[in-house]
This record gives sequence, C-alpha cells and structure tokens, in this order.
Amino acid sequence: MKTLRLICLLSASVAMLLIGCGNDFESSKSNENPPVETPDNPDNPDNPENPQPDDPENPQPDEPENPDTPAQITIPEGYSQLLWSDEFNGDELNLEDWNIEVNGDGGGNNELQYYSERGVSIGEMKGEKCLVLTARKESSHGKTCTSGRVNTMGKITFLHGRIDGRIMVPNTANGLWPAFWLMGDNYKQVGWPKCGEIDILEMGNSEGIKNGTQDRYFNGACHWGEDWRDHMQYAYGVTYDYSLQDGEFHLFTCIRDSEKVAMYVDLDKYPDAKPYYIMNVNNPDSDRHPANYLHVPCFVLLNVAVGGNFTGIWDINQITALSSGEASMYIDYVRIFIE
Repeated sequence: MKTLRLICLLSASVAMLLIGCGNDFESSKSNENPPVETPDNPDNPDNPENPQPDDPENPQPDEPENPDTPAQITIPEGYSQLLWSDEFNGDELNLEDWNIEVNGDGGGNNELQYYSERGVSIGEMKGEKCLVLTARKESSHGKTCTSGRVNTMGKITFLHGRIDGRIMVPNTANGLWPAFWLMGDNYKQVGWPKCGEIDILEMGNSEGIKNGTQDRYFNGACHWGEDWRDHMQYAYGVTYDYSLQDGEFHLFTCIRDSEKVAMYVDLDKYPDAKPYYIMNVNNPDSDRHPANYLHVPCFVLLNVAVGGNFTGIWDINQITALSSGEASMYIDYVRIFIE
C-alpha cells in the first residue's frame, strides 16, 4: 500500500468544561420507459459499437481505482474521505512526511534518553510492516540511554477530523513513557504551550507504577497557555479493565471538532465505546480559555521516552523496563479522516 501524501489543515478544539461520557447506499435505476433497442441505440447490446463485458473479443477497460483511498482502508461512519495516512509499508521511513528528531534535551521533563536515528526504523510485527521506535540502555552524547521520536511538523498537519494510530505499546514497567500526540504547527513561531498540545496516549505514569496497574493505566491530556511557567492543562487518567501492553495492537483515536476533543481506545473492536477523555473547546469566555489555543492545525508526534517527571524515575538503574534489553513501540499505521 502506498503512503498517501495529501496534506490539509486540522484544528484542535478544547474547553475547560467536561462533558459526560460518552452507508450502505443502494442505488436504483428506474425500469420505466426503457430505451428502444435499435442498432442506433448506444445502449443496445447488439450494437457493435457497444462491446459487452462478457465479450472476450471486446474486453471492457478496468475501472480506475480511487487514488485517494486504498481499498484496504475503510472510511469510518461520519467521514467522507481519508485525508492522509502512513501504512509504513516501505523499507524506510518516508522523510517527505516525517522528521526524525535528534536531541538529548530531556523534553522539558527531565527525561533520560538521547533521541537518535538509530532509535527509528521500519520493521515487522505480527505480519504487519511497522514504524518501530526502540529504547536502549546505552551511553550516547552524555546520556545513559537512547530512543526514537518522530514528528510531521511542517509536513503533515490537520484541523478538525479523526486521527487513528494502531499501536503495540511496549511493557513500560518500569520507566518507559510511550506517547502518541499532537502539537500546533505554529510551535516554531509561538513556542510551547501557546501552540497547544493534545496527548492522545501516554503510558508509564508514576500513578500506574504505584498501583501496579501501568499495563492498564493511561491518560489523555491537553496543554495550553501563554507561557510555560504558568501553563494550563486538563489531564485525565483511566484504568482499563484489560491490558494495553498485552503484545497486541490497539487502536487509539482522537476526534476533534469545533465543539470538543474526544479520545477513544479500540473503536475497531468496540465501535460503541465511550471516550476515555473528553473536553469541550467551544465558547471561549476568557483569554485563558483552551479554545483560544487549540483550534490550530496540528502535527503528529510519536515517541518512547525513558524516565523523567511523568514516570517519577530519574536514575537509569531504576529503569527496569530495559534491564533485559531493548524495548520497542510498533506503529502499524497512522490515518487522518475528515468529514
């Protein structure tokens, strides 16, 4: 399947008010007044200028496929088209759509890893070609471990719509912090948190470590504000009744529109599932309202952080998730749909 490269704007919408959780088309052709079958009638099957599909001497040309939507991709109900996707079916990451981050700045969260190209690859898992982000306990550029982080900043952005990521999350116990998230594409112009941030999936939090539930505990979050020293956020954690670190792929979804931001898990298996995170982002009533920051085109980020404030671990020797070797997050695909 070829990677689609259709770029469009998508805006994020978010507000402080929580809201409670939570075609087939049949065409018919009238048979009234059928055409008269005469040799001059182009619909007449006896007309030699009108070859029929079952005539081996006059084969019909194949109908062209819709280049915008591969046959394997189903458009979710309520959406009209696939805006963009990466199925990661090539031999290398498509750098026309993605940027590979190389830095050891700690992400503003005292993370331990050095992000490098070595942590990003294309591989296979359970018969699927995947983007693979791999964390390793190894020294690099003054850091005690390495990992992978990619983004689509300046290349792929979107405003309102639905984004899906089919992901196999690594075992985070203890110290790994895998994430699937969005940031405003105006990041370079206005900085964080003024650009806005929407975290669709984060696992490995200290709360899950404390309770022994980190394979089921995860959260969604939004961040916004004028300055990092006084930024605002709404985060919500949930403990699921089944493991999301079970060695299987799970579908993580964010739906953004002019009214709300809502996040779901495994809509492919449970289409009636309630959102695990939802926040209104309409009717801003102050300058600090999230709707003033989150209605911007956003780019996509995927990464596996190691340690840091989110996990509550700042010593590489306490990162037990890497004690037996490297750990990887597998991303089968990322897809964006619009109405």
